[in-house]
Amino acid sequence: MRVLIVEDEIKLADALIQILNKNKISADACYDGADGLDNALTGIYDVIVLDIMLPKMNGIDVLRNIRKEGLTTPILLFTAKDDVADKVRGLDSGADDYLTKPFATEELLARIRALGRRSTAGLVSDDRLEYGDIVLDLSAYELSSGKNSVKLGLKEFSIMELLMKNTGRVLTKENLIIKVWGYESDAEYNNVEVYISFLRKKLSFLKSKTIIKTIRGVGYIME
Repeated sequence: MRVLIVEDEIKLADALIQILNKNKISADACYDGADGLDNALTGIYDVIVLDIMLPKMNGIDVLRNIRKEGLTTPILLFTAKDDVADKVRGLDSGADDYLTKPFATEELLARIRALGRRSTAGLVSDDRLEYGDIVLDLSAYELSSGKNSVKLGLKEFSIMELLMKNTGRVLTKENLIIKVWGYESDAEYNNVEVYISFLRKKLSFLKSKTIIKTIRGVGYIME
């Protein structure tokens, strides 16, 4: 899962990035509404966390523009405590959920995970992804097949999650770089190849019949 944080309190935004990363969730931050909108419209994020009070463009206008462009990415709004009007405006403008400041870290993480599951409700059950003979535990970051299991690193987990959420579709190396490393990353195709190799070795260790097939010149597909 990749999350975009749009928050003008830089210390808070950076702290949230660290919290999400520690919980195996990749995240980027923007500190004003204009940059937030530009990044949101790339379509690479699974969840957007959006503050309402932002410089250059307020969060409600960012939200309306995202929905106007047809993006259905789940959006969680940060609202001022007890400001019912902001909550109503946000939900009416297309927000999926809201959280008032100050908030508990555990609640934020739970809401982000819930929104991340929403777009793949048909594939996710009890924090698990299943395909063929493998199961990916979204809470423990563990891949298993039968009685065998193995822990995944953050990037391994992110790539496996994308492959399992897009079964039947070829994921390009470029798309994997953007989703896993970030839009402005200097990661190259060989970075993707290295982690695909790690995942193939772990599938072999699990004695799984599931494979990650290379589509030459394009990317990868799970079969």
